[in-house]
Amino acid sequence: MITAIHTLVYSDDPTATRAFFKDVLQWPFSPEESGDPADWLIFATGPSELGVHPTGGEHEGRAYASPRHHQIALMCDDLDKTVRELRGRGATFTGNTSDMGWGIGIELQVPGADDMLLYQPRHAPAYHLGQ
Repeated sequence: MITAIHTLVYSDDPTATRAFFKDVLQWPFSPEESGDPADWLIFATGPSELGVHPTGGEHEGRAYASPRHHQIALMCDDLDKTVRELRGRGATFTGNTSDMGWGIGIELQVPGADDMLLYQPRHAPAYHLGQ
């Protein structure tokens, strides 16, 4: 029986990335048992859900294409409020808030790693269904 999803972030600066998750996002964590607690933190990221998006198609008369890939997206209830709170803790963002149809979002810069989408969904969330 699958009990959860464990997400991995590969970073060029793991210390900065871990500090960002700990101090800016304020995610609770536990040390990884096989290493130094200062180096190996396992973060509780909250409830999760998984969506499958097509790599191509047509939307509103316009063709689109995307390479096959995985993406980490963080969800929130109020995007403007969350962006203000995170900026107050030192977070930076790439670009501006945009309407993606299924939600509004902005790219959150993660030190040492790739950006993550922060978005406020318009779809009915599924993360509470397995609880």
